[in-house]
Amino acid sequence: METPQLAESEVPTEPIEKKESWTRFFLDLLETLVLSVALFLGINALTARVLVDGYSMRPTLENQQRLIVNKLAYKSGLPELGDIVVFHFPIDPEDDFIKRVVGLPGDEIKIANGNVSVNGEVLIEPYIAAAPNYAGTWYVPENEVFVLGDNRNNSSDSHVWGAVPSENLIGKAIVIYWPPPAWAMIKHVELNDDTLQ
Repeated sequence: METPQLAESEVPTEPIEKKESWTRFFLDLLETLVLSVALFLGINALTARVLVDGYSMRPTLENQQRLIVNKLAYKSGLPELGDIVVFHFPIDPEDDFIKRVVGLPGDEIKIANGNVSVNGEVLIEPYIAAAPNYAGTWYVPENEVFVLGDNRNNSSDSHVWGAVPSENLIGKAIVIYWPPPAWAMIKHVELNDDTLQ
């Protein structure tokens, strides 16, 4: 008696196909997870996300806004005058601050009669909340920057505790991403001949 032979089309293939589909699913899932981790680590190496805590940068930045910071901006040099920077607070490096750079190494910063002068030239500053109601003169040491909040009379900054060492710089603030209605690229005013009187 002959053993009945199944035609090729009648051979059951469902278990093999199910096994292959589950294998493919897990491989796709693993690939997605590895790619997600790589992207997360890459983005964290290049950028930081920070929360504005307080009113020292009004009207440019508001309390509780969230920002993306370019961490590579100052790896090969110092900020430019007018850059809005995030840095580790020199007195307590556990705290991070955000301010505007108004002085570079070797600059003389003088604040008097409501004006900020850099090396004897008065800055034109349409971005500040109000003219500063304090006075003083500061010299910026080598490898440090002098920073002020745009809300000059409500800001703990270099006029209180001195310049910021360049190694404390985290990066340049580039985008407001939260809350959504405030989404915007951050404007960095170039403090050059156009902003000096």
